[in-house]
Amino acid sequence: MPDGREAIAIRVVDGLAEVPAGAWDACADTANPFVSHAFLAALEASGTVMPKTGWLPQHLLIEDGKGALRACAPLYLKSHSYGEYVFDWAWADASERAGRPYYPKLQAAVPFTPVTGPRLMVRPGEPEELGDVLIAGMLQLAERHDASSIHITFPTEAEWRRLRAAGLLVRIGHQFHWTNQGYNDFDDFLDALASRKRKAIRKERQAVADSGVDLRTLTGNDITEKHWDVFYRFYRDTIDRKWGPGYLNRAFFSLLHQSLGERIVLIWAEHDGRAVGGALNLIGGDTLYGRYWGCLEHYRFLHFEACYYQAIAFAIEHGLKRVEAGAQGPHKVQRGYLPVVTYSAHWIADPALRRAVARFLEEERQAEALEREDLADASPFRKDCG
Repeated sequence: MPDGREAIAIRVVDGLAEVPAGAWDACADTANPFVSHAFLAALEASGTVMPKTGWLPQHLLIEDGKGALRACAPLYLKSHSYGEYVFDWAWADASERAGRPYYPKLQAAVPFTPVTGPRLMVRPGEPEELGDVLIAGMLQLAERHDASSIHITFPTEAEWRRLRAAGLLVRIGHQFHWTNQGYNDFDDFLDALASRKRKAIRKERQAVADSGVDLRTLTGNDITEKHWDVFYRFYRDTIDRKWGPGYLNRAFFSLLHQSLGERIVLIWAEHDGRAVGGALNLIGGDTLYGRYWGCLEHYRFLHFEACYYQAIAFAIEHGLKRVEAGAQGPHKVQRGYLPVVTYSAHWIADPALRRAVARFLEEERQAEALEREDLADASPFRKDCG
């Protein structure tokens, strides 16, 4: 008991339908839409997240003696490593070759969403030590399920440090984020770039304009089910071309709109009145999160315009501090998106595999630091603009 007086109980639920939305959201960061009850519940209600798809919800709840929720963690029992963006395929392969099953494993994360946010979600006013209770609860649950490991992906830096202090192995990676330096408009942002980079972006944007593509920004009630029908085709086209698994189903987008419609920003591209592409974003407290993109016809530089430049323009217009444009993509650097550290933490039951992973992570951290330095050196910003 963190305060030494009040009794608490740890409970596991296999779906957010069992948790009142207000209670969950009181623990979550309301500025981050992805840990909201609405987003996570839409994944479950649509059938996107369920045992059949390899994601069994095992959300941890800490309640007081009267059943009031004091802390929680989005947690899943998994039978694969898809949809995580912090890759452990080599660890799984090493474990299986040594004769030790790697699955099931526990994953504290937002499914299919490489966005940093709280994972040890403690209600404001409650003792921070409840985060340690959540970690202990994960360890107990791993033992109950005979799970090989626990993976907490994209936690906040403070949580990452708490997990490290609890004895978990820690890992770092990077993404590419754009930061608003108080720009008045898009041209003001361009003025902060080196001349060659500024000209390259203007050339790309002009090529899209010359192609006859018309771009619009849709939010809230501007978006209809017909838009989602078409956008799902965009999404599927991207998935099919990349030979990846299609994580989301059509129902998810309707449920997302119903619960978070006012936080959706849909960049819609048309040519001669015909929808040809789109990019889906969500608004956080001070951040625009770019999530999904697709197109049915090829137009040079349309991806950069819809996903990066339109997002920057929207953020400037609405006074947002950052644009997070998803995982991977060193090409984003030349467009003003610079490397930012991301975090994960890992507990591995088998001592031999744990030692091997620890050695790998130490080497990886050194390589990661060098890569970030190289990427930072490639910054398109003028030296006098930082």
